[in-house]
Amino acid sequence: MKPESPINAIPPIIIVLTLIIVAVECIMQLADLGVLGGARGVGWRVAAIQDYGFSGAVLDRMLIHGDYSFGMIRRLVTYPFINANLTQAAFCAALTLALGKFTAEFYGGIKIFVLYAVTAIIGALVFGLLAPNNYPLIGGFPSVYGLIGAYTYALWLNLGAMGQNQLQAFRLIAVLLGLQLLFGLFFETGYGWVAELTGFVVGFALSLLLAPGGWTAFLGRMRQRS
Repeated sequence: MKPESPINAIPPIIIVLTLIIVAVECIMQLADLGVLGGARGVGWRVAAIQDYGFSGAVLDRMLIHGDYSFGMIRRLVTYPFINANLTQAAFCAALTLALGKFTAEFYGGIKIFVLYAVTAIIGALVFGLLAPNNYPLIGGFPSVYGLIGAYTYALWLNLGAMGQNQLQAFRLIAVLLGLQLLFGLFFETGYGWVAELTGFVVGFALSLLLAPGGWTAFLGRMRQRS
C-alpha cells in the first residue's frame, strides 16, 4: 500500500487559499521588477492596497455614507491576499498551509474556510473601528491568527482528554503576543495587531461551534467540570 502524499493530505480549499497568496505576490514581484506592466508596474502594489486593502476610511464610507457597493464590501475578504512585501507573503502562505492542514484535519476543510473568512471580516471591522482612518490593513495575518485560535482550541480539547493542564494550549499565542510586544518596543509595528488579536479571539470562539459536537459538546464538558 502506497503511503499518502503529504500534499494529498492537505484539503483542496487550503491549497487554493495558499496559492492565491503566492500567485498575487508573484505578480507583484514581477511588477516591481518591471517584467509586468513596464514602468507602471512598480506602482501596482500601491494601487492594489488602495483598491483591495481595508482601512478605517473604508469603514467610515460604509457606515457614515452608506456606501455598500461591491468595491467597498469586497475589501473585507480581498485584503488578506495583498501583502506589503515578499516576506509577509511568504509567512502568510506558509502559516496558512501548515495551520490550515492541521486544523482542517480536526474541524474539516469547509469549516476552516468559513473560519478563515469570518476572522478576516471581523478582524477588519474591529481594525476599522480602532485604527487611524488612513492606516491600511493588508495581509493574511488576521486569518492566520484565526487559525491559531482554532488550533489552540483543538489542543485545549486534546490536553483535557489526556488529563493534562489545558492552559498549555495557550503557549503559542502567548509567545507570539510576547514577540509582538518585544518588537513593538524597538520597531514601529503599526496597528495590524488589532486585527490579529481579534482574529485569534474570533477563531477560538468559532471553534466552540465548529468542533465535533459543537456547542452541545462544549456545554456537556462544562457540566462535567461543575
